[in-house]
Amino acid sequence: MELSHRVGQQRFLILVIIVSISGISQGMLMPLISVIFEQDGVSSSLNGLNATGLYIGTLIISPFIEQPLRKFGYKPLILGGGAVVFLALLFFPLWKNVLFWFILRLLIGIGDHLLHYSTQTWITSSSPEYRLGKNIAIYGLSFGIGFAIGPLIVPLTKISEALPFILSSLLCLSAWSLVFFLKNERPESIHTKSVENNMLKRYAVTLKYAWVACLPSLCYGFLESTLNSLFPVYALRNHFAVSMVSFTLAAFSIGGIITQIPLGALGDKIGRRKIALSILLGGGIFFGLGSLVESFEILVAVCFCLAGMCCGSMFSLSISYMSDLTPKELLPTGNLICSIFFSTGSLTGPLLGGLYLQYVHHVSFLLLISTVLLIIFLISWIFGRSQTIQKEHIQ
Repeated sequence: MELSHRVGQQRFLILVIIVSISGISQGMLMPLISVIFEQDGVSSSLNGLNATGLYIGTLIISPFIEQPLRKFGYKPLILGGGAVVFLALLFFPLWKNVLFWFILRLLIGIGDHLLHYSTQTWITSSSPEYRLGKNIAIYGLSFGIGFAIGPLIVPLTKISEALPFILSSLLCLSAWSLVFFLKNERPESIHTKSVENNMLKRYAVTLKYAWVACLPSLCYGFLESTLNSLFPVYALRNHFAVSMVSFTLAAFSIGGIITQIPLGALGDKIGRRKIALSILLGGGIFFGLGSLVESFEILVAVCFCLAGMCCGSMFSLSISYMSDLTPKELLPTGNLICSIFFSTGSLTGPLLGGLYLQYVHHVSFLLLISTVLLIIFLISWIFGRSQTIQKEHIQ
């Protein structure tokens, strides 16, 4: 028993290290390529379109990874995803071309999704229920810290434009090599053949159980992409100092880092649904307050920090909440659907936000974000209780 516990802890530590290094590479890549393209005179629209390659890659691979995971286990998919990311990063300096880099970002989206899907499913399947939320929160925190560290690598372009790519690929290689120390495992088998052999039926059954739990993932994807891509545009139009824009976005990330583990542990004790409702409502309120104090940049940053404390753990909470509602044999499908919801939010956020900025000129951009969060809160509040009762009845 003690040996099994020690093996489980070692596996968890390695998976957390892998995810944190993945966060560093993703956090570096977005601003790095934007800066390089901007310096080379690439248009902002083409620059933004190129950035969608990561999310498109995630969506392309999503329908095809569950069956290989069930057949081959977690370790081969983590190794495959890590290898794709490592090689793609290494190829960036070979040819600076917008289309070539878009393809590489597409491949990184595919590789990262293989890696994240496998690691988060492994953690949700192997964690004891009494600390599932805390484990997933540590998982989310490790990625968040890595993502925050990533942009610090960008200034290395002053030494050599290729250096950040090479350093990031070497970090990925070092984390990837740790996977060889893990013993492979497979998800729990599905006992109903009609569900096991039919992808759409697995999706339908899982969504029936846990669609409400996937909504925070959708929200977080919307928030992350909208804030990073469009809030700077809105803030600069409203005469924010450039340094204050960066500080405000950092405040949101810092808020999420502060509360990630406490909220995960609290969810283990009082229930994930209560936490999900609280953070959706809190995020909606704080972004709404931010829209009322836009004349005072520091107060906007404070509101962003408070909103981050609510919303920064949305994705990890969504995964653990989904695990509460989903039978264990369908956890791989549930994790996949959470990721699809996140990617959908990431793609629709900039589109909806861009249209809002283009056509709505006298209403705060932060009210759009507040409204989306409050709508998702109402949907979760109205329908979430019935989902919990349904799962209890099935069990």
